[in-house]
Amino acid sequence: MERSKQREIKIITSNRKAYFQYFLLDTYKAGIVLSGTEVKSMRAGKVSLSDAYCYFKNGELWLKNVHIAEYLNGGYQNHVPKRERKLLMQKRELKRLETKLKERGYTIVPVSLFFNERNLVKVEIALSKGKKSFDKRNTIKDRDAKRDMARNARYQ
Repeated sequence: MERSKQREIKIITSNRKAYFQYFLLDTYKAGIVLSGTEVKSMRAGKVSLSDAYCYFKNGELWLKNVHIAEYLNGGYQNHVPKRERKLLMQKRELKRLETKLKERGYTIVPVSLFFNERNLVKVEIALSKGKKSFDKRNTIKDRDAKRDMARNARYQ
């Protein structure tokens, strides 16, 4: 019997706050530089993207405030939970993002963290613009309306 070469993409965690606080304009996939114990903690699902954001330093894209819990069996080789991590992207994508980021009001936030089909950790990042408070209220109102319509359709 032949085993299937196609593997599924396994989502580790997603940043649900980002969908509420920002308008997500463009999404990109980026690699991330990690140590061995960080990958083992990710496999256990001990990751938080809630306050994370991306910034440029010396033409490179860095991810800040991602909390990856220490690996329990790590010993002296364990990693620092909230260290800055470098993102790996192609130069033309980095230049496009950097020019957009210089415009007022744009930011780059991580949307999700996942294992791709080759079992490499990837980050989905989004170029986004912050929502105002009235936009957030409209989002809540639309979500409640959809929920009520689905509830009413289920009982009819």
